[in-house]
Amino acid sequence: MNKGQRAGEGAIAVEIEQGKSYYWCSCGKSSKQPFCDGSHKGTEFNPVVYKAELTKKMFFCACKQTNYQPFCDGSHNKK
Repeated sequence: MNKGQRAGEGAIAVEIEQGKSYYWCSCGKSSKQPFCDGSHKGTEFNPVVYKAELTKKMFFCACKQTNYQPFCDGSHNKK
């Protein structure tokens, strides 16, 4: 699996809402990080869909190097 370009160096905390779907940017080019704005068009990347099971704070990956898409797994610390 190819990894997108880095869009940040840490996690982005987001209050998610139960039942709502979120489209995480996997390419790293979106101007609406950590979510997709369609910038991946014409590339091999597609957004990763996450449907929230609970309302709570979640930490979405910004470095795009995670092995736990769409969430941060600390990969930004491994350079």
